[in-house]
Amino acid sequence: MDPILLETPRLHLRRMTPDDVPALLRVFGDAEVMRFYPAPFDEARMQRWVAWNQQLDAEHGHGLWAVILRATGECIGDCGLVPQQVDGVAEIEIGYHLRRDLWGQGLATEAALGCLNHGMTTFGYRRFVSLIHPQNTASRRVAEKTGMTLEREVEWRNKPVCVYAVERPAA
Repeated sequence: MDPILLETPRLHLRRMTPDDVPALLRVFGDAEVMRFYPAPFDEARMQRWVAWNQQLDAEHGHGLWAVILRATGECIGDCGLVPQQVDGVAEIEIGYHLRRDLWGQGLATEAALGCLNHGMTTFGYRRFVSLIHPQNTASRRVAEKTGMTLEREVEWRNKPVCVYAVERPAA
């Protein structure tokens, strides 16, 4: 098992492995979790997602990581730092997806804050965004709780998204 990349009070985050596919499919295969995506994932799509994140991590040192509930050791979703292009500008997105039965407990916010701090301290990033469907009020609240504010709405990958952003001043 890959080492823990970051810890929060209730979570560990580590690189994804193919062994995470069944647990992640409980998140990405849930129609309610994936309401703002074209469709829930099947096993093949989930395998491609894990491979994509492994490739991101190999190329950039980060991607979306497996979120592990410390109390049980189970994989409950993903969260991490994803390089994105928004209106031709390179951005670092904090993305997150958690199992629906754990919503409303602050776990997504905890993971996102951990990733924001990790991105600043480990990678030296100062600016972070989250790209969120305008109707996804729960994800918008998570972004706000991490200190992000709505910067603008754009068309991104043929769909409307709210660009939430936070920028830390240079030290």
